Amino acid sequence: MINVFIADDHAIVRQGVKQVLSEYPDIKLTGEAADGQEVLRQARTEVWDVLVLDLSLPDCSGLDVLKSLKHEQPNLPVLVLSMHAEDQFALRCLKAGASGYLTKESVPEELVKAIRKAAVGRKYISSNLAETLAFGLQTTADQPRHASLSDREFQVVQRMGAGKTTKEIAEELSLSVKTVSTYRARILEKLDLKTSAAIIHYAVQNGLID
Repeated sequence: MINVFIADDHAIVRQGVKQVLSEYPDIKLTGEAADGQEVLRQARTEVWDVLVLDLSLPDCSGLDVLKSLKHEQPNLPVLVLSMHAEDQFALRCLKAGASGYLTKESVPEELVKAIRKAAVGRKYISSNLAETLAFGLQTTADQPRHASLSDREFQVVQRMGAGKTTKEIAEELSLSVKTVSTYRARILEKLDLKTSAAIIHYAVQNGLID
């Protein structure tokens, strides 16, 4: 039996995953959480075979949760199930230790296939992502400009794109306002942009908003 835990802030998504998994006798949903801190708290006392993790959690970034989990429990397979397209987040998640990445538009059979692979220590990569890895990112010129951003810079861009102020971003990421301003300066340089408004436009245009 594969014991699965899901972390997603939308109850309808958690219920949908539970319904899908109920049709497979070898997989059981054993728990759920609606925010990142609850995931980390339960992970310290419970044992799961696979964690299905959303990137957009209300209290912290799913990417930060992923990194914390891989630090505390490096052998726990984590599948990211996100609303964001693969080309925006999949590589970043895989580099952070995820066992696979699926969009919420994936068919239920793909989720089941990914869970089974992750449970035995294998990676799940969709055919589209495999093609991207093989052909689309062979040269720097093929990569989007935001691929050069660090994870923290990327998170700042997401929040700027959502219209949040420097102070709000600092509070959410547990950083100082000065540090966020430093990240903003680096982002402007890496993306070859001139203003905060240009960063916001870039984030919206490229679907980076969390």
